[in-house]
Amino acid sequence: MKSDIQNREDIERLVNTFYDAVKTDSVIGYLFTDVARIKWEHHLPKMYDFWENILFYTGKYSGSPMIVHRELHQQSTMSEVHFEHWVELFTSTVDHLFAGAKADDIKDRAVHIAQVMMFKTLHR
Repeated sequence: MKSDIQNREDIERLVNTFYDAVKTDSVIGYLFTDVARIKWEHHLPKMYDFWENILFYTGKYSGSPMIVHRELHQQSTMSEVHFEHWVELFTSTVDHLFAGAKADDIKDRAVHIAQVMMFKTLHR
């Protein structure tokens, strides 16, 4: 039986597993590897802080993800398909690793975040 997301270690496991899938994904992988040229050693700790703050209200994250996504969209046009696929990958990763109230919460929040990002990026 799968456990629920309980702490930062679980967040790190989720984020690492998710981005391992993203790096080789045929739909959105290029945005991270070829367009944004993500430096994973810097990006992953930020994502740990981001999702830990989203789920556990730690206050550790500071950043401007909206600005980053708008700049990325200027470099390589994104569409609703990209955002929807990101949600599919994220939720399937959560479902693969965890089950419970926090797992459901992080999936709901991811959907909401993706919708806001998509709207503000594509319909600005």
